[in-house]
Amino acid sequence: MEASSSSSRASRSRNVPDLFKKPKIPFALALIVADAVLVALIIAYVPYTKIDWDAYMSQVSGFLGGEREYGSLKGDTGPLVYPAGFLYVYSVIQNLTGGEVYPAQILFGVLYIANLSIVLFIYLKTPDVVPWWALSLLCLSKRIHSIFVLRLFNDCFAMTLLHASLAFFLFHKWHLGMLLFSGAVSIKMNVLLYAPPLLLLLLKAMNIIGVLSALASAALVQILVGLPFLLAYPVSYLANAFDLGRVFIHFWSVNFKFVPERVFVSKEFAVCLLIAHLCLLAVFANYKWCKHEGGIIGFMRSRRFFLTLPSSLSFSDLLISGSLAKEHIVTTMFVGNFIGVVCARSLHYQFYSWYFYSLPYLLWRTSFPTWLRLILFLGIELCWNVYPSTPVSSALLMGLHLTVLLGLWFAPSDYPYIFKPNLRHKKHK
Repeated sequence: MEASSSSSRASRSRNVPDLFKKPKIPFALALIVADAVLVALIIAYVPYTKIDWDAYMSQVSGFLGGEREYGSLKGDTGPLVYPAGFLYVYSVIQNLTGGEVYPAQILFGVLYIANLSIVLFIYLKTPDVVPWWALSLLCLSKRIHSIFVLRLFNDCFAMTLLHASLAFFLFHKWHLGMLLFSGAVSIKMNVLLYAPPLLLLLLKAMNIIGVLSALASAALVQILVGLPFLLAYPVSYLANAFDLGRVFIHFWSVNFKFVPERVFVSKEFAVCLLIAHLCLLAVFANYKWCKHEGGIIGFMRSRRFFLTLPSSLSFSDLLISGSLAKEHIVTTMFVGNFIGVVCARSLHYQFYSWYFYSLPYLLWRTSFPTWLRLILFLGIELCWNVYPSTPVSSALLMGLHLTVLLGLWFAPSDYPYIFKPNLRHKKHK
């Protein structure tokens, strides 16, 4: 009888869903529900402050009215400076909300929860990086809640699509992920900060034909999105939608506020930051992301080696050896983007959404003690909530960013592939 009872309990235990066996999953679900309630309360009781909404609606109205000359699509903040995907998204929003703020806030509240759910999914698929309780940090930003439901910035849609593309990358759905990635770029170009590490991952995960086809699919999305404007006024569209030389106003910048304005707006300062950006990407790519392949040169040689594998090494072995570990994918993408943020000449308040959701992951990829990780997280959040930013808050933010970057540099590099083939046993005897 006792044996039968034990067997019954064991059977019931086997039937218990994974939901209750893995504490991170119910905790993540609880966070989503709790944050949904918080978002509803914010929309109901916190006053909305218009910043770019009227400009967005004016630009969309011009587009819906038939204007195809990009330089003529203007709002009270100036001409339109985003790719055409922005217009399509906000045209849908205008049709759904009638251009009214309150229903748009509800829509953005749903978007906030959708984005949070995708981000939590990414964290759950890399379970050994961040402890379960630290997932709560993803819900604790006052500034991020404001960006989504009190400001209605286009950054919210761009980053949601970016996170969705990253989720596809985790399952090696590179072509589908690239379509979403390109869609995110069509809404706001900051997503291109992820492009260098993504290109490296594509080269690691696929052969050259796969890489070229994935890049071609992304390029096709950009062509299709911009087609109405490319056919009518191509130069105006390319010059306005993809203007990489824009100079932001010094007053509104959250970073480099300690730099004199004449230096801040100078081309020399921009070139120095670009060089620093490229150098950091090269150093991390060579010594961190490709460490186990012998650096960039060793990685390129290994790619050539795979073209002449011995016949005793089967295709399945090659396929397995080329499957990237999820942690490597997320780490490479998040660190590459963070380097771009550190080297950005100007960070406006809505730009915090570019990297906030990666902060817990990045902090737990360092070897810092937990107390220091929490101090860094809270310090960065504090700097982003100082309004207007000051030279002190800006310098503190730069110091915190550099501390995180140093922590990532000195952290150990995990093996990037799921399985390491033992070629010694595959040699001809």
